[in-house]
Formats: sequence, structure tokens, C-alpha cells
Amino acid sequence: MTTPYKKKLIEVAIPLEAINAASAREKSIRHGHPSTLHLWWARRPLAACRAVLFAQLVDDPSSHPDKFPTEEVVEAERKRLFTIIEELVKWENSTNEEVLERARAEIRASCDGELPPVYDPFSGGGSIPLEAQRLGLPAYGSDLNPVAVMIGKAMIEIPPKFKDMEPIHPGEKYAGHGGYKNAQGLAEDVKYYGEWMREKAWERIGHLYPQVDLPSEYGGGKATVIAWIWARTVPSPDPAFSDVQVPIASSFLLSSKPGKEAWIEPIVDRQAKTIAYRIRHKGTKAELANAKKGTKAGRGASFRCIISDTAITPDFV
Repeated sequence: MTTPYKKKLIEVAIPLEAINAASAREKSIRHGHPSTLHLWWARRPLAACRAVLFAQLVDDPSSHPDKFPTEEVVEAERKRLFTIIEELVKWENSTNEEVLERARAEIRASCDGELPPVYDPFSGGGSIPLEAQRLGLPAYGSDLNPVAVMIGKAMIEIPPKFKDMEPIHPGEKYAGHGGYKNAQGLAEDVKYYGEWMREKAWERIGHLYPQVDLPSEYGGGKATVIAWIWARTVPSPDPAFSDVQVPIASSFLLSSKPGKEAWIEPIVDRQAKTIAYRIRHKGTKAELANAKKGTKAGRGASFRCIISDTAITPDFV
């Protein structure tokens, strides 16, 4: 006897407006989203993946005429499932166990009491396996790109191995913590040892990033630099200035954000054979375009000497 085909919810209808709104909102999330780990081409919105996984596993009510005999009852049940999806796609509910368990219960009911495995053969940024895992489904992914594999390991493969485990770092734990759930213990260790690495790095190379004296118009005092431009230098190709080191910089632009433009202006003193630099804000279109070019040159030369305007060719470099 053949089992009658059961239509899934996604084959009939899904609450597209709610899914689209949640997917659009995700673009502004800057904390806890995988995009802050690594920007991936055409990353699928997590909300859409979560909704689609749910809708393709849960039966449409029309598949069960014994339970839902009339169109009105079918429509009412469909609306109930839509409500679950609408709650499921909200970013703040992505770790809400009550909402997630409600979704898992519906999937089990449509899949003979099991949570079926999901496999994404082109997992890329890992959105589909991640959301499958969030829904409690055994998740698998693969990709030819080694960067995608690394992202998948970091997001999907490694965290479950430390599920509900306490951190191992020797630092002070949260006082009165009610136990570590999911990968919270692992996150604590990552934070602790990440800070340790930053401190060690600062001990070794912090002197290369000194604080600067702010001009009085910016309040004076010391300040931490938030944007640096590092450039290699070569002696000027012009014999008259051969003892001057000139920068090979592809750009002098620090910020191109409208209204907050900032750039470095080289101050050349040919008489004293010196080059100094100062920070400029805003500026004309021509000045900003010039800053964006840095010391790059046109045909026949890669760069130009800013003290003599001589071409700096690849052979010379």
C-alpha cells in the first residue's frame, strides 16, 4: 500500500511579508550574527533559512483531511502555523528555547516523531546548516572552498562538542551563574583567551601604535588612533632628492563616509628635503579624489615621487 503524498506548508503558502521584514532587519545586526565572523558572498538571511526549513518539513493542514475536514478549519490551522513562523523569524527569538521548541514539536509531528537530518552540499557561509542545527535537526554541510569549510567548523561543528560545558580558563567565573547552556562555556573561553592574546600582542608591538596629542579644537589631551595607513618607502628616484624616503601608498583616504571624510595630506618642503603629514577633514571633490589615489601614477609607472613628481617604476622599486 502506497502512502498518500502529503503536501508541505511551503508548497501552499508561507507568511512572506514577515519573513522579508525579518531578513531585511538582519542586515543591521552587528552583534552575534555570523556576518560579523566573516563576510560571505550572497549570504542567505538566517530568518529566511529558518522559515524555509520549518515550512518544508511541516505538513500543510490540507494533507490531513481527517483532522481538518473543512476549508475554514484548514485555514485556521494554517494561520496558527504562520504565527509560529512569524515568531520564529524574529532575531530576538533566535535563542528563545520556548519558540524554538514549539517549532521542533511541529516538525516532529509531521516527521513521524523524528527530527530529520539536513544536508547542504554547497554550504558556503553556513546559514542553512546553522539554522537546521538551531531547530534541533542533525545538520551536515560541505563545500569545496576551504574558507567555507573553516566557517562551517567554527559555527556548526565545534560548538556542539562543548554543549553545556563550563569554561576551562582560570579566570573568575560569573558569580551565581545558573550553569552554562549550549556553547556559553566555549564563548567564555574564546573571550578570555582572545583578551590574553591581545594583551600579549600589545606587549610586543604596542609601541608601534602610540597615542597622539589632539589639537585644542578637538579637546586636547591624548587619544587612541582608530585608523592607520602603513606604507612602504623608497628613496626618491630624482638624484637631487635621493636621500629622501618617499611613500608608496595606494591611498591617503582614512574615511570616505559622507560628512565624515578624513584624509592624510602630505606637506612637502623641497628646500628642506622633508615630507610631513597632517590629517584633513572633509575637503573638495578634487582633494578627496587626489587623496584616494595616494601616490599611484598613470601609464608607464606604478607610483610617483611626491617630492619631485618623478615616476617610480616597478623596476626601480
